[in-house]
Amino acid sequence: MGGILGIHHMTAISGPAQENLDFYSGVLGLRLVKLTVNFDDPSAYHLYYGDGAGTPGTILTFFPYPDGYPGRPGRGQATVTSLSVPVTSLNYWADRFKQRDVDFDRPATRNGVPTLPFRAPDGLLLELVGSADHVPGEPWSGSPVRSEHAIGKMRSVTLSERDLEPTERVLVEQLGFRKTGERENRHRFEVGEGGSGRTIDIVIDTDGPNGRGGRGSVHHIAFRIADEQEQSQLRERLVDSGFHVSAVMDRDYFRSIYFREPGGVLFEVATDPPGFTVDEPLSALGTSLRLPKQYEEIRGQIQRALPPLKMPVAK
Repeated sequence: MGGILGIHHMTAISGPAQENLDFYSGVLGLRLVKLTVNFDDPSAYHLYYGDGAGTPGTILTFFPYPDGYPGRPGRGQATVTSLSVPVTSLNYWADRFKQRDVDFDRPATRNGVPTLPFRAPDGLLLELVGSADHVPGEPWSGSPVRSEHAIGKMRSVTLSERDLEPTERVLVEQLGFRKTGERENRHRFEVGEGGSGRTIDIVIDTDGPNGRGGRGSVHHIAFRIADEQEQSQLRERLVDSGFHVSAVMDRDYFRSIYFREPGGVLFEVATDPPGFTVDEPLSALGTSLRLPKQYEEIRGQIQRALPPLKMPVAK
């Protein structure tokens, strides 16, 4: 149902672009696979990170706004993004975080699975999950992280909600997920074969505050779909079910539709093709500023306004 293959990417609002690049590439060891600008605001970068090939499901993207107000995690938001690492790698990462002054918590076990919660410099909540079903991403020769400990796919994304039922109906009836677990206030949903890259957790929070968008908050979660035909069919079903769904938008590297689930989280459904090599070869991903077609005629103006970026030194 719905053709959803799993999670495509997560997009968040971040602090300064250089700080973001230093953290996600220099500390986490992800490859900058696309250096571009926000489609709706070319005065801001849009930075994409992932494995060595920019594989859907490994992608974290950011809109850096250094002077933006801070967000607040809470209901109606995606509040935690979980990244898969080999089950034996958490000690390596705890040591790495300690050496690089990353704000992290002690490793813990949740539902029998080891996790390492940590925060990006802008406060974004993340965690490493030692996944028994970990699948390594495509290697990146420039990564400062040893290949045997490298981050693979997003393991899962956690949504914080006041009520379970409305969001559950969207995941199950519209997107083809199935409920596979429940423990206290946490409910797990999986699509396809389940596991890494195909899991959404919903945490029910009846008393906490509503989330507030801003620096260090997730802007939206994108789900993978195979192609534009399946996307069109899903869009038609969503509209027929009463959802307000955007038109199909050409994001250069995928085609997207957007809608909000009843709890308030913004969902995107993005096609796998054409991918990040559509405008630069695999060997050169992320090495030069790529612009949406409508902004090419003002490239000089955009480049002068954007802060310069320097790739972090691998260490």
